[in-house]
Amino acid sequence: MTATLRSRTPIRPRLPRPARQWWRDVSGLTAWFSVLFVVALWVSGRGVQNLATDPLTTLGRLTGLVSADLLLLQVLLMARIPWVERSYGQDELARRHRLVGFGSVNLMLAHVVLISLGYAADDRSGLLGEVWDLVTTYPGMLLATAGTVALILVAVTSIRAARRKLRYESWHLLHLYAYLGVGLALPHQLWTGADFTASPVATVFWWTAYALAAGAMLIWRVGVPVTRNLRHRMVVDGVVQEAPDVVSVYLRGRDLAQLPVAAGQFFVWRFLDGPGFTRGHPFSLSAAPDGVRLRITAKNLGEGSARLARLRPGMRALFEGPYGRLGSVRRGPKVTLIAAGVGITPLRALLEAMPYRRGDAVLLYRAGSAEDLVFRKELDAIAAHRGIRLAYLLGPRPRGRTSWLPDRYQGASDPHVLRRLVPDIAEHDVYVCGPEEWTAAVMASAEAVGVERNRIHTESFAW
Repeated sequence: MTATLRSRTPIRPRLPRPARQWWRDVSGLTAWFSVLFVVALWVSGRGVQNLATDPLTTLGRLTGLVSADLLLLQVLLMARIPWVERSYGQDELARRHRLVGFGSVNLMLAHVVLISLGYAADDRSGLLGEVWDLVTTYPGMLLATAGTVALILVAVTSIRAARRKLRYESWHLLHLYAYLGVGLALPHQLWTGADFTASPVATVFWWTAYALAAGAMLIWRVGVPVTRNLRHRMVVDGVVQEAPDVVSVYLRGRDLAQLPVAAGQFFVWRFLDGPGFTRGHPFSLSAAPDGVRLRITAKNLGEGSARLARLRPGMRALFEGPYGRLGSVRRGPKVTLIAAGVGITPLRALLEAMPYRRGDAVLLYRAGSAEDLVFRKELDAIAAHRGIRLAYLLGPRPRGRTSWLPDRYQGASDPHVLRRLVPDIAEHDVYVCGPEEWTAAVMASAEAVGVERNRIHTESFAW
């Protein structure tokens, strides 16, 4: 098998369907409406009036209500709802998920502190004794305490500094505790949260909100993946060494032409190759889908990517997805794709599938040396066939400054070199894929030479 082996009956490469603008508007307005509605429920329950007589407990009620709503919104952000994902994109969803998550946990902690202080003041008892009494005697409070601990654990491990010290596999496992935390909080809210059952409107709202969150998770995170795996039954078809520490895995299955996947997208993969198979790993497609096989490519950067080289033909592969909208955000006829290292994978697939005229596409590929280039023969062939302007930016990193260019360009600024490489780049959509710091440097250069921010496209597996 070679890295260029293709289907005998290929289908026309396709790109993800573009999102409709009103999807984003409706999703955002719905989220804000839910928060405002929760505040309105608090007001209707004499929340404003009670501030004068019992401010601590009253504010504790408000923070608890908003925290519960944000927790449910966080679940919806994790549910992989297709129209929401296509509207915002993975990076924006991940950013909003972190903001909503930290907000919900902070408000939850404020709720615990304010309620404890308020009850202690009413009972004229000590704070620690009041906390102990709440946890041990109120219905559902032991479960709620366990849920709070689980959510705090998720929040702490989501801090950027903590994430950098964790393997993706460990972080992903810990992050599943968010679902446990939300589930454990429900009995407390129904048994002791008067605001949840104070009126028929409140009861209907909260039960509907929980049902929607649970339903979205069951449909998009369980039902759809299970159905697609049963239908397509994907297995490993072969493994190819592409470059030092870089391998491609070819996968085949049933009815792959019916799988709604397009160039620029990724899946979360699980290979049934032994212990650890339950941990999913995101890998982009590195070739446009041809209806018969898929190809993913990864560099040995951790346990998940390292085990790809050990896969054997016939091994069963489970998948979630496809996810991502990188191929559906284009705004004009001209494109520039800029990649570093194994970041070439989704861009190589886009380069194959995108419509463009000869001379209207540019690929800039950064690598330490020629030996580190992935898919060089394929890229050269696509460039010759479709008239792509192709430049390999080879060499070591520059010393003493952050740059996305090799050190041989040290005498010129990054924006100056980018404009020299692509004189008309201000007219292009720019796609960037590579390490986080390197990607930020490319984006800064593109903006500096006149590329509008909404025409710079990047998508990571942000975790």
